Amino acid sequence: MLKLAVMEKKYVEKRGGGYYVAGTRVSLDSIVYMFRERASPEYIHHSFSVLTLEEVYGAIAFYLRNEKRIDKYLEGSEIKFEREASKRREKFKKTNPDLYERLREARKALSR
Repeated sequence: MLKLAVMEKKYVEKRGGGYYVAGTRVSLDSIVYMFRERASPEYIHHSFSVLTLEEVYGAIAFYLRNEKRIDKYLEGSEIKFEREASKRREKFKKTNPDLYERLREARKALSR
């Protein structure tokens, strides 16, 4: 009988508070968001040509295996992003009030 050594490859790693495809600068977030939008693994692979198709499938499998934890992480990231964006908007509004007002009016005109 032939015995095979099973080696599990690590497709995702946690670095600097975020999740990344192991050995790359591609965030798990970007893959998950595309996957949630129903992008195929092949399409995701095409979008991130630095990744192999195996790495894309591995990242998706990691997400599905840890869905609750990753969804909670993504929710926290989105809240943090919105908080920081709000601070930047307020700072911009104070330092460039005329430009801010012109941009607000332009957005308002576009939404009509």
